[in-house]
Amino acid sequence: MRTKLFLVMVALIMHGAYSQNSELQHVEPPFWWTGMVNPDLQIMLHGEDIADFTPELDYQGVSIKNVEKPENSNYLIVNLSIADNTKPGSFDLTLKDGKKKVISYSYELKERDQNATYTNSFNPSDVLYLITPDRFANGNPENDSVDGLLENVNRSNPGGRHGGDIQGISDQLDYIKDLGFTAIWVNPMLENDMKEYSYHGYSTTDFYSIDSRFGSNEEYKELVSKANENGIKVIMDMILNHCGSNHWWMKDLPSSNWFNYQKEYIEEGKYQNTSHRKTVIQDPYVSQIDVKEFTDGWFVPSMPDMNQRNPHLATYLIQNSIWWIEYTGINGIRMDTYPYPEKDFMTDWTCAVKNEYPDFITVGEEWYQDPSIVSFWQQGKNNINGYTSCLPSLMDFPLQAKLSEGLNQPEGGFSGWSTTYTTLALDFMYPDPSNLVVFPDNHDMSRFFTQVNEDFNLFKLGMTYILTVRGIPQIYYGSEILMKNPGTGDHGIIRSDFPGGWEGDEVNAFSGEGLTEQQKEAKDFFRKLLNWRKSETTVHDGKLMHYNPKDGIYVLFRYTDDDKVMVVLSKNSNEITLDLSRFSEMIMGDETGFEVLTGNEINFKGSLTVPPMTPMVIDLNN
Repeated sequence: MRTKLFLVMVALIMHGAYSQNSELQHVEPPFWWTGMVNPDLQIMLHGEDIADFTPELDYQGVSIKNVEKPENSNYLIVNLSIADNTKPGSFDLTLKDGKKKVISYSYELKERDQNATYTNSFNPSDVLYLITPDRFANGNPENDSVDGLLENVNRSNPGGRHGGDIQGISDQLDYIKDLGFTAIWVNPMLENDMKEYSYHGYSTTDFYSIDSRFGSNEEYKELVSKANENGIKVIMDMILNHCGSNHWWMKDLPSSNWFNYQKEYIEEGKYQNTSHRKTVIQDPYVSQIDVKEFTDGWFVPSMPDMNQRNPHLATYLIQNSIWWIEYTGINGIRMDTYPYPEKDFMTDWTCAVKNEYPDFITVGEEWYQDPSIVSFWQQGKNNINGYTSCLPSLMDFPLQAKLSEGLNQPEGGFSGWSTTYTTLALDFMYPDPSNLVVFPDNHDMSRFFTQVNEDFNLFKLGMTYILTVRGIPQIYYGSEILMKNPGTGDHGIIRSDFPGGWEGDEVNAFSGEGLTEQQKEAKDFFRKLLNWRKSETTVHDGKLMHYNPKDGIYVLFRYTDDDKVMVVLSKNSNEITLDLSRFSEMIMGDETGFEVLTGNEINFKGSLTVPPMTPMVIDLNN
């Protein structure tokens, strides 16, 4: 009897010791809000051997709908329901082994910002300034390398970390505002704890933490607040297709289908690359193996491809996006590699975001040069296969490609400006072309100045087109000082450090010190055109009419009932006299106008003298 009692006591002591030392390694989302449109909340718990524990809580308005157990015994999925009238506060989420409390976690429900559903999102009145944060400005050198993270700063390595951070962006908001930009799109800033090539941010290793080499979650939130106070919106770059191979999931997989080709990669050492054959989504004759090889294949071995068909992962990703919107107050999302995840999940994701934030804008990256493929994904598109989407905006890769091509081609009946003109004429494929993001370049392609072979006149023609055509313009950081990547497509060179962003830089583009005369002219060009555009509602919301290019001149109008803007883009090496009678449909008796770039008054009687290789932006006076 004594022996039996002793064994029972030992068991209780051991159980007590286990309880005392047990802890949850991850609780995600780490907190949530009351008053959300969707009352359901999935909480992922991760800790050693927690699957057989029973979650309990006691908080008015919050109930446990059900508990699900993934294959891995180190995970529990707790699904809550939060009633409309639930008050903000904290409650203990307790895990019990029978009647014994094993783990207790204090979970917080925050009070929701009452204006959150009316987020001030970006729109055609904005011009986006795209920033690669590691390469823009180093505001806090103390966080360049961080103990516990694998890659340290190495500015001499084009593919290494250089030290740009949140503080650097915050410090230069006045510079961005002065140029006339009204929004910033910042490449991903979530933790990328990879051994090398981690600066770009597209290999997430923690979906709920800003990389500490950039700053903290709170600093990111403060950046959004400060930017908004200065009339600058913030667009967050997100990735739903893949994460980094050093994500903590990879060290303790929740289930056997958390990633695509997971078994092959981990157990068999085989790697399956995506086919990048994007047309499989629209192809009426497609085989399912081709669909699988596109959507399930990985980008690179260091970026595991997430399986959004797993319902727990799908909900996790949707909630993560909503969490960042609600926590930081961001004004938009740019979604990376939009067509690569499961397409029905992308509908669920876009519609879930719209459900919580009806006016919130997300722009998807569909890198394809055919509008018939890009337009497939936009909200309102009547697709022949019945696919529907809640995605408001896409990156206009077709127009970008044909602008660059048209500028570099000799002028002819079906080349040069005609290439660009013809692509814009395909706008009938889009439900809402005015909501597309137009751009001359971005972080994944050669800089625009390099695309036009460092021809400053072609550069200005292209930039003028981007800033006056329909849509929402985006300009890559450094374009205002003609940053370039001659002779190489290396992304580390394309994403070079912005001069002046580091102490000791010989050139300071922020102040203008050390810039060439041409670089200064480029900055003045942007400042003048962007600040004019900022208040020019005709360019924001007006209709568009363009004319078939002739004699190397492409003319387009932006117009409303009350105002008109005429854009004249000449690739001629000589001065041209333009007969205005061809444009009488739009000019209709207007006699004078104001040329924005020169400040000159324009007379519309009979003809217009167009200088060689010059853009003209004329605000017509009625």
